[in-house]
Amino acid sequence: MSIRLITFDLDDTLWSVQPVIIAADNALRTWLAQYAPRLEALTPERLQQLRGEVVQRQPELDRRVSELRYQVLLRALLQSGYAQREAQELAEQAFQVFLAARQNVELFADVLPTLEHLRHRYMLAALSNGNADVRRVGLGAYFSFALNADMLGVAKPEPQVFLAALARAQVSPTHSIHIGDHPQDDIFGAQQVGMRTIWFNPEQKIWTGEREPDAQVSRISQLPDVIKRFSE
Repeated sequence: MSIRLITFDLDDTLWSVQPVIIAADNALRTWLAQYAPRLEALTPERLQQLRGEVVQRQPELDRRVSELRYQVLLRALLQSGYAQREAQELAEQAFQVFLAARQNVELFADVLPTLEHLRHRYMLAALSNGNADVRRVGLGAYFSFALNADMLGVAKPEPQVFLAALARAQVSPTHSIHIGDHPQDDIFGAQQVGMRTIWFNPEQKIWTGEREPDAQVSRISQLPDVIKRFSE
């Protein structure tokens, strides 16, 4: 069965996300210290409390990371005594500072040559629960389109995410593959709609899920050979 569409997870599949988020949080705190000096310190405990308060009032934001982060910032500013309009302006500016820093990713070494190889043979798309922008991280030329939880209002492993990609590409599940690092969000999610799956497993962990992926790789550079076998 020939493969026409390959969808990729982004965070922890094409780059390591933890150092990116740490750097973005540091940039955000530096900006807030200068422009919102009355803001109460956003310790991890405080952020967790604020997040819980926001999600309790707006449960639909639990998987929409951008709007959730904005609402957490807004709530923190309001509770620190800022007026509504000023709090909204500061929250939006602060979020944009975070979002810009969020795009400063360090791709795994083999990502660019692998994507360059694959894009001439298949349609490539990105499916993410995060708010990295493939254009801003320098990958826009490789992907035909990108979808994320903020855009769709739902997040992986919900089948709607994968179905949206298949509909956009006009490709059936049997002609598609999803690649990601997360056993539940990526592998189980794609399996639900009949897509083939490749588990990116750089630490070579033991699979513990119910249904194994069709293949697994420890390096992105292994993908062309693995994908080619699906079409033989």
